[in-house]
Amino acid sequence: MFWSMLAVALGFLGIAVLGALGIRVFIEAQRLGRQVAHTTQQINRVAEDLERAATSLARAGETLR
Repeated sequence: MFWSMLAVALGFLGIAVLGALGIRVFIEAQRLGRQVAHTTQQINRVAEDLERAATSLARAGETLR
């Protein structure tokens, strides 16, 4: 009887640990998604700035030599 109770307790403990790790993975995945979205916004902002600068250079007729 002792071994069966120990096996049940260890099984429950294993499931609890897997659940806790699953929650941590979910939270970190959300955080990574937010970082990717923020970085994408920064890249888009810089790309727009670069495009504006290139357009103004093209209007002025200047080259990058």
